[in-house]
Amino acid sequence: MTLQRHAPLHYISHRFVGPPGTGKTSITASLARALGRPFERISLGGVRDEAEIRGHRRTYVASGPGSIVQALKKAGRPDPILLLYDSRLLRLSRLLLTHFSDEIDKVGRDFRGDPSSALLETLDPEQNSTFRDNYLDVPFDLSKVLFICTANMLDTIPEPLRDRMEIIELQGYTEDDKAHIAERYLVPKQIEENGLTKEQIEIPEDAVRFISRHYTREAGVRNLERNIGTMCRKQARRIAEGKTEKLLVTCEVVQEFLGGIKIRIDTEIAERTKRPGVAVGLAWTPSGGEILFIEANKMKGKGGPPLLTGQIGQVMQESITVAHSWVRSNAQKLGISDEFFKDHDIHIHVPAGAIPKDGPSAGVTMATALVSLLKDTPVRPLTGMTGELTLSGNVLPIGGVKEKFLAAKRAGVKDIIFPADNRMNVEEDLTPEQLEGVNLHFCSMIEEVLEVALPGSRQEERQDAETRERVLSNA
Repeated sequence: MTLQRHAPLHYISHRFVGPPGTGKTSITASLARALGRPFERISLGGVRDEAEIRGHRRTYVASGPGSIVQALKKAGRPDPILLLYDSRLLRLSRLLLTHFSDEIDKVGRDFRGDPSSALLETLDPEQNSTFRDNYLDVPFDLSKVLFICTANMLDTIPEPLRDRMEIIELQGYTEDDKAHIAERYLVPKQIEENGLTKEQIEIPEDAVRFISRHYTREAGVRNLERNIGTMCRKQARRIAEGKTEKLLVTCEVVQEFLGGIKIRIDTEIAERTKRPGVAVGLAWTPSGGEILFIEANKMKGKGGPPLLTGQIGQVMQESITVAHSWVRSNAQKLGISDEFFKDHDIHIHVPAGAIPKDGPSAGVTMATALVSLLKDTPVRPLTGMTGELTLSGNVLPIGGVKEKFLAAKRAGVKDIIFPADNRMNVEEDLTPEQLEGVNLHFCSMIEEVLEVALPGSRQEERQDAETRERVLSNA
């Protein structure tokens, strides 16, 4: 494909949506270089006043043009790239003015006006040719500006604003992706920025993978780059102390420089699923995907509704109720005594209690944890699952398939259960390289989920125990 820099275009606003550290800003900066346009930035963090965008009227003391007109003035051209950004976690957007707007999803409204409404005219290609800044008080043509925004999530962005943009999703990276990015970009960059040369330090791929696996848990590469920079600075200090020999970074050197292993993703799942009643779910977050442990316990009681803890939202509470009702209604088929529910209470907990959790996609995980508890059978090691459960036992499709898959793979999961209706999403969003080393199971009924997640014989239980011990002994 060939880019023609001066070809007439009808610019449509775009938005890059993805977890932090996945290269949304870098892509926009590269696009600006490819187009040969100037690149300016505007922060939208904490903007509450519409006049910050449209400008103040001249009757006010210290009034001036809005941030968009000021950026155009600084760029010196009517078609620069303008980055609107916010330093907070959830970013909206970068507008490629090419208007690069970062963090539009955090723009707020109050008595001083609604900045998001002021952006509607700016982002709409049908209206922005007559954009009116309050200070200039004359129509200003923004039609040559290409607006590109970035966001971590879309839920908080007003629908009219979202409707004026074409959304491009950027998913998180696999461990292989991170290793390639580090080898080609992050390691050379940090070596240069810390005043070192390749003759003074070498960070091989094995060390990068070790850092990614045991010192970061993220969809992007920000923390990976930060840790690589830390090791480079440690080597710079060693050289300043007179130790001038070249440093080859090994796993032992990483632990010496960065401290003990922070994340034991290879063993966490195997360790925590040793007891019955613990299952691994998959969750979507604005920062990418995460694994989610569901724990169930039983105690003598009066057979009341399940006790719920872990800052569980209303939708997730309803999912637990559905899972509990399904298990009770199918107790005889599952080999569970009907009398059990009369004199026992059940407690379901979702760890990381300080973090609010909600959504229907943990339904099958709840049911699996309950069946595992009541049958006194541990869930198979290195198995994760996601899917909404109905009272009839159907497994309904969920969203965030790629993010959840990548989170599971980062955590060492080898068997992943998805709803059958999500098969197309897996085929479209995931490459054969990403799927390598992971067994996918597509289920339409909860009975199929239980067949995969729980051992069906004593021999399978022994095999699961051996697998679990092997994983724990290799840690």
